[in-house]
Amino acid sequence: MDIYQLQVFSSVYRSRSFSRASEELHLTQPTVSMHIKRLEDDLGVKLFDRNGKKNIPTKEADLLYNKAEELILKLKDLKEDFGKTEQEEIEGLLTIGTGSSPGSYMLPYVAAEFRKLYPKVFFQLIVKNTGDIYEQIEKGVLLIGVVEDRKEREGINYLHSIDDEMVLVTAPGYLPKKIISPLGIFRIPLLMREEESDARKSMEKQHLLHKISIRALNVVAILGSTDSLKEAVKAGLGAAIISRFAVRDDLKAGLLDEVRIRGVKMKRTLYVASSGRRPLPRLYQAFIDYLKENLPSPK
Repeated sequence: MDIYQLQVFSSVYRSRSFSRASEELHLTQPTVSMHIKRLEDDLGVKLFDRNGKKNIPTKEADLLYNKAEELILKLKDLKEDFGKTEQEEIEGLLTIGTGSSPGSYMLPYVAAEFRKLYPKVFFQLIVKNTGDIYEQIEKGVLLIGVVEDRKEREGINYLHSIDDEMVLVTAPGYLPKKIISPLGIFRIPLLMREEESDARKSMEKQHLLHKISIRALNVVAILGSTDSLKEAVKAGLGAAIISRFAVRDDLKAGLLDEVRIRGVKMKRTLYVASSGRRPLPRLYQAFIDYLKENLPSPK
Protein backbone atom coordinates (compact mmCIF):
# COMPACT_ATOMS: atom_id res chain seq x y z
CA MET A 1 0.00 0.00 0.00
CA ASP A 2 1.27 3.47 -0.85
CA ILE A 3 -0.01 7.04 -0.77
CA TYR A 4 -0.80 7.03 -4.50
CA GLN A 5 -3.13 4.04 -4.10
CA LEU A 6 -4.88 5.94 -1.32
CA GLN A 7 -5.31 8.96 -3.60
CA VAL A 8 -6.88 6.74 -6.26
CA PHE A 9 -9.12 5.13 -3.65
CA SER A 10 -10.25 8.53 -2.32
CA SER A 11 -11.18 9.68 -5.80
CA VAL A 12 -13.27 6.55 -6.45
CA TYR A 13 -14.88 6.85 -3.01
CA ARG A 14 -15.91 10.48 -3.56
CA SER A 15 -17.25 9.97 -7.09
CA ARG A 16 -18.61 6.43 -6.60
CA SER A 17 -17.30 5.85 -10.11
CA PHE A 18 -14.17 4.27 -11.55
CA SER A 19 -14.64 6.13 -14.83
CA ARG A 20 -14.99 9.56 -13.18
CA ALA A 21 -11.96 8.84 -11.00
CA SER A 22 -9.95 7.93 -14.10
CA GLU A 23 -10.89 11.28 -15.68
CA GLU A 24 -10.01 13.21 -12.52
CA LEU A 25 -6.62 11.51 -12.15
CA HIS A 26 -5.84 11.28 -15.91
CA LEU A 27 -5.56 7.49 -15.65
CA THR A 28 -7.13 4.75 -17.73
CA GLN A 29 -10.03 2.93 -16.09
CA PRO A 30 -8.13 -0.42 -16.03
CA THR A 31 -5.29 1.34 -14.16
CA VAL A 32 -7.73 2.69 -11.54
CA SER A 33 -9.20 -0.81 -11.14
CA MET A 34 -5.69 -2.25 -10.77
CA HIS A 35 -4.83 0.18 -7.94
CA ILE A 36 -8.07 -0.60 -6.08
CA LYS A 37 -7.54 -4.35 -6.48
CA ARG A 38 -3.98 -4.12 -5.12
CA LEU A 39 -5.18 -2.01 -2.20
CA GLU A 40 -7.90 -4.55 -1.41
CA ASP A 41 -5.34 -7.36 -1.58
CA ASP A 42 -2.91 -5.50 0.70
CA LEU A 43 -5.61 -4.79 3.30
CA GLY A 44 -7.41 -8.11 2.93
CA VAL A 45 -10.81 -6.44 2.67
CA LYS A 46 -13.34 -5.55 0.00
CA LEU A 47 -13.71 -1.81 -0.51
CA PHE A 48 -16.53 -1.54 -3.05
CA ASP A 49 -19.59 -3.58 -3.91
CA ARG A 50 -20.23 -3.38 -7.64
CA ASN A 51 -23.91 -2.96 -8.49
CA GLY A 52 -24.18 -2.36 -12.21
CA LYS A 53 -22.51 0.97 -12.90
CA LYS A 54 -22.57 1.96 -9.23
CA ASN A 55 -19.72 1.31 -6.81
CA ILE A 56 -21.04 1.23 -3.26
CA PRO A 57 -18.39 1.68 -0.53
CA THR A 58 -18.25 -1.01 2.14
CA LYS A 59 -17.94 -0.29 5.87
CA GLU A 60 -14.20 -0.90 5.53
CA ALA A 61 -14.07 1.73 2.77
CA ASP A 62 -15.85 4.25 5.00
CA LEU A 63 -13.24 3.71 7.69
CA LEU A 64 -10.33 3.80 5.25
CA TYR A 65 -11.54 7.00 3.56
CA ASN A 66 -11.28 9.09 6.73
CA LYS A 67 -7.81 7.72 7.48
CA ALA A 68 -6.69 8.14 3.86
CA GLU A 69 -7.81 11.76 3.72
CA GLU A 70 -5.89 12.48 6.93
CA LEU A 71 -2.72 10.96 5.47
CA ILE A 72 -3.09 12.77 2.14
CA LEU A 73 -3.62 16.10 3.94
CA LYS A 74 -0.62 15.50 6.22
CA LEU A 75 1.55 14.68 3.21
CA LYS A 76 0.41 17.87 1.48
CA ASP A 77 1.24 19.91 4.59
CA LEU A 78 4.63 18.22 4.83
CA LYS A 79 5.45 19.10 1.23
CA GLU A 80 4.46 22.71 1.84
CA ASP A 81 6.59 22.89 5.00
CA PHE A 82 9.67 21.63 3.21
CA GLY A 83 8.81 22.95 -0.22
CA LYS A 84 10.67 25.60 -2.12
CA THR A 85 9.01 28.02 -4.47
CA GLU A 86 7.53 26.43 -7.58
CA GLN A 87 10.19 28.07 -9.74
CA GLU A 88 12.98 26.58 -7.62
CA GLU A 89 11.44 23.12 -7.60
CA ILE A 90 11.30 22.83 -11.39
CA GLU A 91 14.84 21.72 -12.11
CA GLY A 92 16.84 18.65 -13.08
CA LEU A 93 16.94 16.15 -15.93
CA LEU A 94 13.83 15.63 -18.07
CA THR A 95 14.12 12.52 -20.24
CA ILE A 96 11.65 11.94 -23.07
CA GLY A 97 11.36 8.98 -25.42
CA THR A 98 10.33 10.08 -28.89
CA GLY A 99 10.18 9.15 -32.55
CA SER A 100 12.71 10.67 -34.93
CA SER A 101 10.40 13.31 -36.42
CA PRO A 102 9.04 14.88 -33.20
CA GLY A 103 12.43 14.37 -31.57
CA SER A 104 14.19 16.29 -34.33
CA TYR A 105 11.71 18.99 -35.28
CA MET A 106 9.10 19.56 -32.55
CA LEU A 107 10.52 18.81 -29.12
CA PRO A 108 13.74 20.88 -29.49
CA TYR A 109 11.59 24.00 -30.01
CA VAL A 110 9.37 23.08 -27.07
CA ALA A 111 12.42 22.39 -24.88
CA ALA A 112 13.96 25.76 -25.73
CA GLU A 113 10.77 27.63 -24.78
CA PHE A 114 10.30 25.57 -21.60
CA ARG A 115 13.86 26.36 -20.47
CA LYS A 116 13.10 30.08 -20.74
CA LEU A 117 10.66 29.52 -17.89
CA TYR A 118 12.78 26.97 -16.02
CA PRO A 119 16.46 27.51 -16.87
CA LYS A 120 17.67 24.81 -14.44
CA VAL A 121 16.00 22.07 -16.48
CA PHE A 122 18.03 20.13 -19.01
CA PHE A 123 16.67 17.66 -21.53
CA GLN A 124 17.55 14.21 -22.80
CA LEU A 125 15.66 13.14 -25.94
CA ILE A 126 15.94 9.41 -26.60
CA VAL A 127 14.93 8.58 -30.18
CA LYS A 128 13.31 5.16 -30.57
CA ASN A 129 10.41 3.60 -32.42
CA THR A 130 6.99 3.57 -30.80
CA GLY A 131 7.14 -0.09 -29.72
CA ASP A 132 10.43 0.42 -27.87
CA ILE A 133 9.10 3.55 -26.16
CA TYR A 134 6.07 1.66 -24.84
CA GLU A 135 8.30 -1.15 -23.61
CA GLN A 136 10.63 1.21 -21.75
CA ILE A 137 7.72 3.06 -20.15
CA GLU A 138 6.28 -0.24 -18.94
CA LYS A 139 9.67 -1.26 -17.51
CA GLY A 140 10.08 2.10 -15.77
CA VAL A 141 13.13 3.09 -17.84
CA LEU A 142 11.23 6.07 -19.27
CA LEU A 143 8.66 8.18 -17.43
CA ILE A 144 7.11 9.74 -20.54
CA GLY A 145 7.25 9.26 -24.30
CA VAL A 146 5.85 11.01 -27.35
CA VAL A 147 4.36 8.29 -29.56
CA GLU A 148 2.60 8.25 -32.91
CA ASP A 149 0.32 5.28 -32.30
CA ARG A 150 -2.13 5.09 -29.40
CA LYS A 151 -2.59 1.59 -28.03
CA GLU A 152 -4.79 0.54 -25.14
CA ARG A 153 -2.25 -1.15 -22.90
CA GLU A 154 -2.65 -1.89 -19.21
CA GLY A 155 -0.64 0.53 -17.11
CA ILE A 156 -0.22 3.12 -19.90
CA ASN A 157 -1.84 6.55 -19.58
CA TYR A 158 -2.16 9.22 -22.24
CA LEU A 159 -1.63 12.62 -20.67
CA HIS A 160 -1.95 14.83 -23.73
CA SER A 161 -2.34 14.74 -27.51
CA ILE A 162 -0.95 17.09 -30.16
CA ASP A 163 -2.07 17.58 -33.74
CA ASP A 164 0.72 17.42 -36.33
CA GLU A 165 -0.33 18.55 -39.79
CA MET A 166 1.11 16.61 -42.73
CA VAL A 167 1.90 18.67 -45.84
CA LEU A 168 2.83 17.88 -49.43
CA VAL A 169 6.09 19.64 -50.33
CA THR A 170 8.17 19.99 -53.48
CA ALA A 171 11.27 21.82 -54.64
CA PRO A 172 10.47 25.46 -55.56
CA GLY A 173 8.77 25.54 -58.97
CA TYR A 174 8.69 21.73 -59.25
CA LEU A 175 4.96 21.83 -60.02
CA PRO A 176 3.26 24.55 -62.09
CA LYS A 177 0.45 24.92 -59.53
CA LYS A 178 0.42 24.99 -55.74
CA ILE A 179 -3.07 23.50 -55.52
CA ILE A 180 -3.85 20.10 -57.06
CA SER A 181 -6.90 17.87 -57.16
CA PRO A 182 -6.99 14.65 -55.11
CA LEU A 183 -6.43 12.71 -58.35
CA GLY A 184 -3.33 14.78 -59.03
CA ILE A 185 -1.47 12.99 -56.24
CA PHE A 186 -1.37 9.84 -58.40
CA ARG A 187 0.58 11.60 -61.16
CA ILE A 188 3.30 13.17 -59.02
CA PRO A 189 6.58 11.30 -58.43
CA LEU A 190 6.54 10.66 -54.67
CA LEU A 191 9.24 9.97 -52.11
CA MET A 192 8.47 7.94 -48.99
CA ARG A 193 10.04 6.69 -45.77
CA GLU A 194 10.80 3.01 -45.23
CA GLU A 195 7.86 0.77 -44.27
CA GLU A 196 9.04 0.22 -40.67
CA SER A 197 9.18 3.91 -39.79
CA ASP A 198 6.52 5.58 -37.64
CA ALA A 199 6.31 8.41 -40.19
CA ARG A 200 5.51 5.94 -42.99
CA LYS A 201 2.81 4.24 -40.89
CA SER A 202 1.25 7.62 -40.14
CA MET A 203 1.24 8.52 -43.82
CA GLU A 204 -0.35 5.20 -44.78
CA LYS A 205 -3.14 5.87 -42.27
CA GLN A 206 -3.75 9.24 -43.91
CA HIS A 207 -4.06 7.64 -47.34
CA LEU A 208 -6.50 5.06 -46.00
CA LEU A 209 -8.48 7.82 -44.30
CA HIS A 210 -8.87 9.64 -47.61
CA LYS A 211 -9.50 6.37 -49.51
CA ILE A 212 -6.31 6.67 -51.54
CA SER A 213 -4.57 3.39 -52.32
CA ILE A 214 -0.91 3.78 -51.45
CA ARG A 215 -0.03 1.04 -53.94
CA ALA A 216 -1.41 3.17 -56.76
CA LEU A 217 0.89 6.10 -55.99
CA ASN A 218 3.88 6.86 -58.21
CA VAL A 219 6.59 6.14 -55.62
CA VAL A 220 10.06 6.72 -57.11
CA ALA A 221 12.27 6.43 -54.01
CA ILE A 222 12.29 5.11 -50.44
CA LEU A 223 14.49 6.97 -47.95
CA GLY A 224 15.65 6.20 -44.43
CA SER A 225 15.14 9.50 -42.61
CA THR A 226 13.14 12.71 -42.71
CA ASP A 227 16.32 14.69 -43.40
CA SER A 228 17.17 12.56 -46.44
CA LEU A 229 13.55 12.88 -47.58
CA LYS A 230 13.75 16.68 -47.43
CA GLU A 231 17.09 16.81 -49.23
CA ALA A 232 15.80 14.54 -52.00
CA VAL A 233 12.76 16.81 -52.42
CA LYS A 234 15.02 19.89 -52.63
CA ALA A 235 17.11 18.11 -55.27
CA GLY A 236 13.99 17.67 -57.42
CA LEU A 237 13.73 13.89 -57.12
CA GLY A 238 10.03 14.10 -56.28
CA ALA A 239 7.44 15.36 -53.81
CA ALA A 240 6.86 14.10 -50.27
CA ILE A 241 4.28 14.28 -47.51
CA ILE A 242 6.07 15.42 -44.35
CA SER A 243 5.20 16.80 -40.92
CA ARG A 244 4.77 20.57 -40.92
CA PHE A 245 6.98 20.68 -37.84
CA ALA A 246 9.78 19.20 -39.96
CA VAL A 247 9.52 21.63 -42.90
CA ARG A 248 8.34 24.91 -41.37
CA ASP A 249 11.81 26.52 -41.49
CA ASP A 250 12.37 25.31 -45.08
CA LEU A 251 9.00 26.74 -46.13
CA LYS A 252 9.76 30.10 -44.50
CA ALA A 253 13.17 30.23 -46.18
CA GLY A 254 11.70 29.42 -49.60
CA LEU A 255 13.67 26.17 -49.86
CA LEU A 256 10.47 24.16 -50.31
CA ASP A 257 7.01 24.81 -51.75
CA GLU A 258 3.84 23.64 -50.03
CA VAL A 259 1.32 22.13 -52.44
CA ARG A 260 -2.25 21.87 -51.21
CA ILE A 261 -4.53 19.00 -52.17
CA ARG A 262 -7.99 20.43 -52.76
CA GLY A 263 -10.47 19.33 -50.10
CA VAL A 264 -7.92 17.20 -48.23
CA LYS A 265 -6.36 17.95 -44.85
CA MET A 266 -3.88 15.44 -43.53
CA LYS A 267 -3.09 15.26 -39.83
CA ARG A 268 -1.60 12.78 -37.46
CA THR A 269 -1.91 12.85 -33.69
CA LEU A 270 1.05 12.58 -31.34
CA TYR A 271 0.37 11.23 -27.85
CA VAL A 272 2.25 11.85 -24.61
CA ALA A 273 2.27 8.49 -22.86
CA SER A 274 3.34 7.59 -19.33
CA SER A 275 3.05 4.80 -16.80
CA GLY A 276 -0.09 4.87 -14.70
CA ARG A 277 1.55 3.05 -11.83
CA ARG A 278 3.21 6.08 -10.26
CA PRO A 279 2.57 9.84 -10.26
CA LEU A 280 4.95 11.93 -12.31
CA PRO A 281 7.62 14.01 -10.54
CA ARG A 282 6.88 17.73 -10.32
CA LEU A 283 9.31 18.52 -13.15
CA TYR A 284 7.52 16.18 -15.56
CA GLN A 285 4.08 17.40 -14.52
CA ALA A 286 5.17 20.99 -15.14
CA PHE A 287 6.25 19.97 -18.65
CA ILE A 288 2.90 18.29 -19.33
CA ASP A 289 1.08 21.40 -18.09
CA TYR A 290 3.22 23.51 -20.43
CA LEU A 291 2.29 21.30 -23.40
CA LYS A 292 -1.41 21.53 -22.56
CA GLU A 293 -1.24 25.31 -22.42
CA ASN A 294 0.94 25.89 -25.49
CA LEU A 295 0.16 22.88 -27.72
CA PRO A 296 -3.49 22.17 -26.91
CA SER A 297 -5.12 18.86 -27.77
CA PRO A 298 -7.09 18.67 -31.03
CA LYS A 299 -10.78 19.42 -30.62
